[in-house]
Amino acid sequence: MLSLFLTYPDWIDPYVISGVPIRWYALMYLVAFFVAYLLVRYQCRHDGVIEMDAEETQSLFFSCCLGLLIGARIFSVLFYSDGLYYITHPWMIFWPFRNGQFVGLPGMSYHGGVVGCVIGGWIFSRRHNRSLLQMTDLATAGIPLGYTFGRIGNFINGELYGRVTTNPLGMIFPLAEPFSSYEPWVRDVADKVGLEYEMGQLLNLPRHPSQLYEALFEGVILFLILWFVIRPWKIKRNLPHGTVFSFYLMGYGIFRFFIEYCRQPDAPIGYVISLGDGSGNIALFESFLNISEGQIFCLLMVVAGAALLGIILMARRNYDSRTAGKAQKNSQRKRH
Repeated sequence: MLSLFLTYPDWIDPYVISGVPIRWYALMYLVAFFVAYLLVRYQCRHDGVIEMDAEETQSLFFSCCLGLLIGARIFSVLFYSDGLYYITHPWMIFWPFRNGQFVGLPGMSYHGGVVGCVIGGWIFSRRHNRSLLQMTDLATAGIPLGYTFGRIGNFINGELYGRVTTNPLGMIFPLAEPFSSYEPWVRDVADKVGLEYEMGQLLNLPRHPSQLYEALFEGVILFLILWFVIRPWKIKRNLPHGTVFSFYLMGYGIFRFFIEYCRQPDAPIGYVISLGDGSGNIALFESFLNISEGQIFCLLMVVAGAALLGIILMARRNYDSRTAGKAQKNSQRKRH
């Protein structure tokens, strides 16, 4: 029987060196931060819109990264975890050990990371007398390229895979949750992709490699748009600070919203809005009308980005009008 799916490469090892507890996942995130840092330094040297030395840039990154980690963890606890447990055990929110083993921070929310990063940038801006919107433009122009490496790290780790699919791009991840072949839908998927099985067997079905989808769209493509289109446009037209950040929020929110249809919602939460068919089975995509919590946050990002863009452009227009009015009055006074 012809197999219509991909198998996760067996040569991929999540550890950089076998036997040494250093994962490619962690290394990729360090690369992501370093790439974002280099792109910020490039803008400071070549764009001519801001002067910031390496020490101040490092201070900006420290504030933003610290805010990112705190915000991502708190959002995960509030919206994706057992909130009651953490209310009674608040010290466990940032405790990196479980059952005597180091596990890091189990559960991080991207959207919470954005909020925390902005707060960190605001604190930096207050301390260094900088414009917050200018700092956000400076950082977000290069963030998507760094984000690409983070999602590649998720793929190497074999985690954050998507829903079950019969698409030829579907991939069988070794750590994915198996399903019982007693379920009719499981047998239907297995038959369509050419997966052999016996009745009662637990089947590991092909899933969307959604980490790679995100690396491409939320990473590479969004970076190309911001870096080579929006950033030069802002510099050439002298657009207000916050323009790049606005397009980042809208671009990421739109890309992530649609990729979420390929990602499986968290099991305890499921769909926040269930207006379509098949909402009881979160492992399969059944309807565009079934909306996850992550998609709600993405829509809020799009709305926030559009609102911010409208506000800063309106403020610039009003400022230009007032400036032109004053210039005209001064000209008239000189004539008289």
